[in-house]
This record gives sequence, structure tokens and C-alpha cells, in this order.
Amino acid sequence: MINETKRDVLADAVDALADAQASGGNIGHQDANLFMAKYEKALPDDLPVIPKAISEYIKNLRKYHRDLVDVFGMVRDLGITRTEPTGVLVWVTNNIDTFAHAWLLGVWRVEETGEIVKLEAEK
Repeated sequence: MINETKRDVLADAVDALADAQASGGNIGHQDANLFMAKYEKALPDDLPVIPKAISEYIKNLRKYHRDLVDVFGMVRDLGITRTEPTGVLVWVTNNIDTFAHAWLLGVWRVEETGEIVKLEAEK
């Protein structure tokens, strides 16, 4: 799994260009094409940051083929019944956009550890 962000790839390209200029060489089209291919595969810079408990919650829901509608339904039901949310649903209720962004991207950064979690594509 590649955990480089687009910014990481850009920094590598700038460093390579600076090294080439310092040594009297330059970067050719082949090198540029390699960096562009790497950039294309890189993760977005603005990954959602979510707590570890939410990360585990998403992984478990996806593992059992639940969908985003299931989660939003639980949040909606809490609003209808005026039930105070508990556990992970407190965070989801208060951070619904971040939760949805992480869910849809299938990749996020864990708040406590900085680890990048990337869900495997379904087969």
C-alpha cells in the first residue's frame, strides 16, 4: 500500500530537480513521466482525520457490507426519538461531513497515531 500524498510526490520531484541542477544535469521527459505516474497514484493531501474508534467502526461496517445509509439512518433515528447518542455515534453525529468524506474516499488518517488507513477495494 502506498501512503504517499500528492504533496510528498511533489516534494520528491522538486528535490530531484534541485539535485539535478546542482550537479549540472537536468530532469528529462522520462523522469517527469515517472513523477506524474507516481503523482496520479498518490493519496490526496487533505485526508479526513478521524479518531481510532471511528476508524474501527468504519472498517467493521464495511467488512459486513453495511452502507452509509445504515449509519445515517441510525443518526436520523436518534434525532427522531430524541435519544442521546452514545459511543461512536456521538462523534458521527457531530462530525457527519468528515465521517462521510472518510467513508467515501475509503482512506483517512487516524487522529491518535497519524496512521493512514486505506480500505481494500471490494472484489
